[in-house]
Amino acid sequence: MGDCDCPQDSLRLVAKSPGARSSWSVSRYSRETRETCAKCGTGRKSHLRESRLSRTFCLSRSCFAHRQAIAAEAFMKNEGQVCRGMVLYRVILAALLVSLSFQPALVQAEGFGPFPVRNFQAFQQLVLSLPGDRATVVKPGTLDVRLELAETASVYDDTSPQSNVTVKFETLRSGLFLRYGATDRLELGLEVPVLYRYQGFMNGAITGVERATTGVSPEREALKHTNFVFNVTRNGQTIMSGGPGATGLGDTTLMSKYQLLTEGAAMPAVSLRGAVKLPTGNQADFFGSGSPDFGLGLAAEKLVAGRWLLYANVTGVLPTGTIAGFSLRPTLSGLAAIEYLWSENLSITTHFDYYSSPFSGTGLAVFDQGITEAVAGFSYRVVPHFLWQLYAVENLDFITGSAPDFTLSTVLTYRFESDSSRQ
Repeated sequence: MGDCDCPQDSLRLVAKSPGARSSWSVSRYSRETRETCAKCGTGRKSHLRESRLSRTFCLSRSCFAHRQAIAAEAFMKNEGQVCRGMVLYRVILAALLVSLSFQPALVQAEGFGPFPVRNFQAFQQLVLSLPGDRATVVKPGTLDVRLELAETASVYDDTSPQSNVTVKFETLRSGLFLRYGATDRLELGLEVPVLYRYQGFMNGAITGVERATTGVSPEREALKHTNFVFNVTRNGQTIMSGGPGATGLGDTTLMSKYQLLTEGAAMPAVSLRGAVKLPTGNQADFFGSGSPDFGLGLAAEKLVAGRWLLYANVTGVLPTGTIAGFSLRPTLSGLAAIEYLWSENLSITTHFDYYSSPFSGTGLAVFDQGITEAVAGFSYRVVPHFLWQLYAVENLDFITGSAPDFTLSTVLTYRFESDSSRQ
């Protein structure tokens, strides 16, 4: 001990002096500790010095340990925040990658073709109009059975010095269509339609949309208090008329398609189409023309950029006979469509369609003018052999006064394949 030779266990605590400020240095300390020898009373300074050093060392060691604990706790907190940040970053990155790669890969980019749209105008549809179609033919031995339901709203209020047309009704066209693959390049088809004319259900929705966008059409505004009217006069005599609830068979159409070219790297697929309309429709209710018509056209298609299919149809029709005393002339129609393949089972398609009128010189726009329309919809393969399509047709004002207001259609197709066609 230096100044004291007494045993270590004779040292005892004598006094404490509280009140000093807290410090972590050697020269200052919070509580002075005095130790002295119980036997001789010596060694006070030495003990005091050792006590100061011991106290200072202990305080310093305690501070260091405390700082280590604080640093360790802060590190653990920061590490936890960093880990949570990394997890969040990975989740966001994974979600982004999934959203960018959500579109499934196409095993076979064949598409579903354009919609089977035709001229649905109440009077012009009495003449042959080929539905939209693709260039490729179905495989030999394959039979497609297709049911189409098309609801068309028609509103006309047109007057000329000789004629007058007042029309407000809707027509439901139910078509049964069959097509069969006869050879590798030849496809045969048959369509039998049934038509139903009534007041319909789309008037309220169409009026609401027109009021919110372009304004209610003058024809619809003039006939807003009329649910159903069908009357066409010429020189003061009624030449076409009817009441609600008329139902009848339409004209049957026989069709064929022969594929001239197979699609290549730069060459589109091209087919020649032919059709004959048989006068099986009910003439009394104006569901048929009473005369045969003949049609000939071309169809083309091309796959581009892996998921896009382009389609084009051009068709000429030679009608025969007359309709309600109006003479008929040849017609020309065209279709341009683009289909986007979202997956093997789902696609989105848009069209632009044009139809010239088979009538001429009547003085009425509804008869004499051609029609321009836009089409949009989707095709969904529910199961491998069952296809559902839904599309809408809206008239465009490139030509005014002749197009029907709006058409909503759904198509159901079931495909029967022979054992040879599956190979």
